[in-house]
Amino acid sequence: MTQNDIAAPLAAALAERGYEALTSVQQAMLNPDARGRDLLVSAQTGSGKTAAFGIAAAPDLLDTAGMMPAGTAPLALVIAPTRELALQVSAELAWLYAATGAQIATCVGGMDFRNERRALQRGAQIVVGTPGRLRDHIERSSLDLSDLRVAVLDEADEMLDLGFREDLEFILQSGQAERRTLMFSATVPAAIAKLARDFQRDALRIAATGEARQHGDITYRALSIATRDRENAIFNLLRFYEARTAIVFCKTRANVNHLLARMGNRGFSVVALSGELSQQERTHALQALRDGRARVCIATDVAARGIDLPGLELVIHADLPTNSETLLHRSGRTGRAGAKGVSALIVPPSDYKKAQRLLEGAKVVAEWGKAPSADEVSARDDARMLDDPALRAPLEDMSVAHDLLARIGPEQLAAAFVNLWRNGRPPPEEMTESAPIPEAGAPRQQREFGVSVWFELSVGHTGRAEARWLLPKICEAGGITRDAIGAIRVREDETFVQIASGDAPRFAEVTEIAPGLTMRRLNGEPNLERKTDRPAHAKPAKPYAKRKAEADAEAPGRSGPSAPPAKPAPTWTPIDRNSDAAPVEAAGAPRVKQRWTGPQKAAKAKAAGKPAGGAAGTTPGKGWAAAKPKAKHPGPAKPKR
Repeated sequence: MTQNDIAAPLAAALAERGYEALTSVQQAMLNPDARGRDLLVSAQTGSGKTAAFGIAAAPDLLDTAGMMPAGTAPLALVIAPTRELALQVSAELAWLYAATGAQIATCVGGMDFRNERRALQRGAQIVVGTPGRLRDHIERSSLDLSDLRVAVLDEADEMLDLGFREDLEFILQSGQAERRTLMFSATVPAAIAKLARDFQRDALRIAATGEARQHGDITYRALSIATRDRENAIFNLLRFYEARTAIVFCKTRANVNHLLARMGNRGFSVVALSGELSQQERTHALQALRDGRARVCIATDVAARGIDLPGLELVIHADLPTNSETLLHRSGRTGRAGAKGVSALIVPPSDYKKAQRLLEGAKVVAEWGKAPSADEVSARDDARMLDDPALRAPLEDMSVAHDLLARIGPEQLAAAFVNLWRNGRPPPEEMTESAPIPEAGAPRQQREFGVSVWFELSVGHTGRAEARWLLPKICEAGGITRDAIGAIRVREDETFVQIASGDAPRFAEVTEIAPGLTMRRLNGEPNLERKTDRPAHAKPAKPYAKRKAEADAEAPGRSGPSAPPAKPAPTWTPIDRNSDAAPVEAAGAPRVKQRWTGPQKAAKAKAAGKPAGGAAGTTPGKGWAAAKPKAKHPGPAKPKR
């Protein structure tokens, strides 16, 4: 199958856009088995899915002359999970169907509902929207799906993840039953399979190939950093690559806002995309990236889902994704349509194993290393400066250049150019040296530390000390790096730390590294053997637990060496209910608990001056209720008429 099998207006649009060959998912739409059938397609993001379902739907929408019928209700409906993706799909279908006379309406949240309703009333053969807004239009009778021929669910798995299943079922049930339903999804989990069984008939399952090639255009890098260097690593990565457009993924809106402020202060041209922004703000942010006014986008997964930014060359995972599918989805923002891209994971020590699991689950191989240092960024800057086209571009009026040479001289003129070049860019950040990470699956090699000096810290397990908590405090107190620290051995009441002999003089004989926490130099090596009389991680008994144990031993009725003998259990004796005489206790016998009922209870109440109430033998409660009737609340006064 070739492009000759595509409707002529669409083939011309593809050729004008520079499509020399179809992608695998686009080629699959031309298969004779797929013609006229429902389709369940799994294809990775960036594989040309929008053009693919545009090609697949064309035979059902266009007449024999390749034109769209005019003045009809919507014939095609495309449902997308987010506003940005819906607007992007609408723009793609606009150029693909431009020569067919198709009218396309977009219905997304955050836009003027009245404008969308007018666009639908004027006649739109193709409608693109988000589930919630499309349902609103159907319920308000402004969207008529009685003539629907093709329904497309783009990123169906993401729509289910975002909780749109009920809206999707409502929309699909509102459309004409005799239609084609095309589902496109990166993966086909059980929820997607069930949705397909409910709303598709004899669907053809298509697993598009070629995604491996698409991700082959992406270079994965995993950068081992110290925890404190997370932001500096992001800044140096952006400066090292100087990408035309870069995107930084964070897991929360708070992280997005924090990083936005930090990068803005350092001179980066940056915008943010998060769920708290209005549709207008998000549209302006995307437009700033597309026209070059901004070069960096900081976003959450939900806000950046499905967006396509031209020239996106760098993806930075400031926070690691939750699963391998999200890793592939994020990384798929770059390396599109044959372009090259870099996907960089920021990996502090605590996230090393998680990063390995994500990469293994995604079936990608990452190059492990360190974040670019300040010297590496500066060297890359100088290389770019020497290759700048401005150094070789001709100048129409060379008299100004000659005057500068005569007045300043070539050396000072070159120095001025270098200064101007560097002043327009954020300065690189100094990085903490960190130990290299071994290859995935390889055992960690024991490090030879060399000559060292031991120090004793005045905190141990009883003070809930941990090596990862002590390490930055020691580095900060002595102005040293992680490489200057060897073993850290936490014991019951103290901790021993090994410092390289060259850096040991940075600490005094006794150094206070935190309020109430001292570090004392030792003469020789400490005894690192664990004590056998008490487990190393045993927690001391809490004071209240000790007091409670002592009280239990001394309290009456409890076991213990000094506990008094237990009192005998009380015995019940029968009482004649019709007798007014009280039972007589035997001398020395334990006290007898008695139950007074009937005439005895009435006599006792009379002696106390209380109303007995009711007949003899009834409970006093009824008598109290009769003696003290409950007052009725008057309630609000009725208004006079």
